[in-house]
Amino acid sequence: MGNTFCCVCIPQSKLGVIEKWGKYTHIADPGCHVVNWVLGSTVAGYVNLRVQQLDVRCETKTKDNVFVHVVCSVQYHAIEDHAYEAFYKLTDPQAQIKSYVFDVVRASVPKLILDDVFDQKDHIADNVKVELSKVMGTFGYQIERALVIDIDPDPSVKHSMNEINAASRLRVAAQEKGEAEKILAVKRAEGDAESKYLAGKGVARQRQAITDGLRESVQAFAGQIEGTSAKEVMDMVLITQYFDTMKEIGASSKNTTVFMPHNPSMVSDVASQIRTGFLEGASGMKRE
Repeated sequence: MGNTFCCVCIPQSKLGVIEKWGKYTHIADPGCHVVNWVLGSTVAGYVNLRVQQLDVRCETKTKDNVFVHVVCSVQYHAIEDHAYEAFYKLTDPQAQIKSYVFDVVRASVPKLILDDVFDQKDHIADNVKVELSKVMGTFGYQIERALVIDIDPDPSVKHSMNEINAASRLRVAAQEKGEAEKILAVKRAEGDAESKYLAGKGVARQRQAITDGLRESVQAFAGQIEGTSAKEVMDMVLITQYFDTMKEIGASSKNTTVFMPHNPSMVSDVASQIRTGFLEGASGMKRE
């Protein structure tokens, strides 16, 4: 018996196709099988049940006349209950899958512009899977998944797209920078206006305080010394402040010479000169 039978081991995840005198008899499951080779029984081949992957690179043209290479990855496996069809109906399953991928991609991509090809790659992959499932199912194969893993336009087109994208980003950056500078300028102007407003209020309060102080001083002085008028008291106050100012100027280390526009011996004219200067300055401010 050892001369008429032989043992055949079918690997795991595969099925053995047994023929007798060249005619199909049955499918052998994984494990050890006895085959009578004297009577013409042989293992014609194996059907792989593992999931296999096939990457298909297809060149086509978009609606806006840009040539692109689309790479589709198809994952498929033979159906165990249809091992006979998987083994006998197709000589080269991968060549058949490639043909249908080319057909679907070249029917879908020319309807889209280049930007839409990138956006709708999942839709293209679904079309590939649906079409392959309908066809390959009759040959004993199941399509697990179809993916568009790469869309590669012509290098010159990619360079142009990068330049367009860079220009767009620069434009957005310039707009954002302009808005930021505008906000800073507005805030700076608001701050300057508020500062001037507060400074004006401070000057007004200062002048009001000086006026109140002078009025109180004149009233107090006139009340203490009989026979003095308000004008005489104001002249004395002005002369005192004038000489205090001259004293401060002379005490400064940066000043070496001071020109006095009056005769110091004529003290009585100092008040008149000061009053005249104030009046001329006030009239000049009104003309401005």
